[in-house]
Amino acid sequence: MKKAFILALTAMVVSASFSTLEAAKKKKKDKEQAPVEVLAPVVLANGCDSVSYAAGEALTNGLIPYLLQQDVDTALMADFVVGLRQALSRLEVAKNDPKEKARLAGEQIASQLVNGMLPSVKRDFTDTPDTIIDETFFRGFADAVLGDTTVMDFKAADALFKDKKQYNKNVKTEKLTKAGREFLEENAKKEGVLTTASGLQYKVITMGEGEVPKRTDKVKVHYEGRLIDGTVFDASSKHGTEPASFRADQVIRGWTEALTMMPVGSKWQLFIPQHLAYGERQTGQIPPYSTLIFDVELVEIEKKDEEKK
Repeated sequence: MKKAFILALTAMVVSASFSTLEAAKKKKKDKEQAPVEVLAPVVLANGCDSVSYAAGEALTNGLIPYLLQQDVDTALMADFVVGLRQALSRLEVAKNDPKEKARLAGEQIASQLVNGMLPSVKRDFTDTPDTIIDETFFRGFADAVLGDTTVMDFKAADALFKDKKQYNKNVKTEKLTKAGREFLEENAKKEGVLTTASGLQYKVITMGEGEVPKRTDKVKVHYEGRLIDGTVFDASSKHGTEPASFRADQVIRGWTEALTMMPVGSKWQLFIPQHLAYGERQTGQIPPYSTLIFDVELVEIEKKDEEKK
């Protein structure tokens, strides 16, 4: 059975690499739906019939949005039903047919490869010296499950892949952080810009005379955030006329450090290196490893009810 699974998977994968993927890239010209199969009228003779039918219908909730996410043309639902019924028939056969069961397993893994694993690997190697080639990727996968070590054994392949992935991650990181690092180096030379031990840079526009927040204090601030190319990615004004409200230790590290140095009434400009911001995470409009600029006005520290008395 194991051999049958491997053979079926290999046939599917190799075939997909040379034909199925190419076909999938072409737009479907014929939008006509498959003829709807004429089925016997539904007869709900008892409670079990009713609840069974209702369960099947109820479980389609959310199906259309899911299919749209999978880039399925929902105008062709008759074709979807044809495929559904064919698959159900094959699954029934597979209960007693190991070869059919293996082929179905291969098709399921093919879907995971094409829609999940391969795109993920390609993302890791985007904007790096190396490129992942679909056909060669599928061939490596097929040879591995067959135990074919003619080209490369698994240990060597695993080591090469991991080394290249880490190397290219370092290359990408260096490329993405270079602009921010150079910006901060030049910015540090400008008049009025101060740099803390952590690497945070700030410029005092107005120095307030109020209380300085503690890390656990809830504060109100007006702010605008920009990338170093000037792109505004967020601002308190986008969320209404009132200042934003949050605890000083529940924001990025660069904000926490600045807020716990700012007296109420201050307006500062912050220049936050990526390691004090979002690091390698993509956050909304903010690319990974971004140095950020914020104009921040500390309006007040929100007092607890018992402190107001």
